[in-house]
Amino acid sequence: MKPAAFQYFRASTTDEALDRLAQHPGSKVLAGGQSLVPLMNFRLSRPDVLIDINGVADLGRLAIEDGELRIGALVRHRQLAESGDVAGAVPVLPLAAKHIGHWAIRNRGTIGGSVAHADPASELPAALVALQGTVVLRSARGERRVAAEEFFQGFFNTDLGEGELIVEVRIPISKSRFGFNEVVRRPGDFALVGAYVERSGPGGSVTWFGLGGRPERLLVDAWPQDAAGRGTLLEELVEGLPLDVSEDYKRAMAVTVAERAYQQAEGEK
Repeated sequence: MKPAAFQYFRASTTDEALDRLAQHPGSKVLAGGQSLVPLMNFRLSRPDVLIDINGVADLGRLAIEDGELRIGALVRHRQLAESGDVAGAVPVLPLAAKHIGHWAIRNRGTIGGSVAHADPASELPAALVALQGTVVLRSARGERRVAAEEFFQGFFNTDLGEGELIVEVRIPISKSRFGFNEVVRRPGDFALVGAYVERSGPGGSVTWFGLGGRPERLLVDAWPQDAAGRGTLLEELVEGLPLDVSEDYKRAMAVTVAERAYQQAEGEK
């Protein structure tokens, strides 16, 4: 199928994109287009106006400043996967980025698009939650910053308001150790379930994705040192999630990927 008719504008600056968004309520922003274009082709999304931001150079900025990794909305997944600076600052992020789709998707897809789309089985939204990142939003009214845990609200549902544009995400550089693991049917598919595990002192956190409408980060006061103890703890955490996860096999997979992520954080795998 082909998309319904729409007006097309190509912005060259952030202010121009924001002006267009203010002028055309209900318009959609085109970045990598890896999620939006298929939805438009199937006519599941029918925006009257499409605003292309690929010409906005400052949205492609990737930098480390004031103890934070700052990732512009137009930074491609491939850049995250291949950046030595990112690997040095937040090692788990390029590791996870290498699991996003296939090479062509990583080459075009953007972090801003992934965050805005908020697929509950997507790696990057969960990474932002696990790493306690912040989403920076801008509109004609001004700028606001939203913690990732608050930004993702449910299935494909976020705190992105009318006329707002995701301009960057910020991730604090932490001394915690992180691990990542996921289960997919085939390489390049969305995860059936995935997990990020944080090791910080005796405790840390586990962030699951693919189990419900959004990533869920749960704190761990003290990680058991034996696999059996961790398995029991992880089973209890999964059972306590406020999600509709009825399939026993998904709960079992959630425990397995979290244990693998823990081992990776410990340097065992």
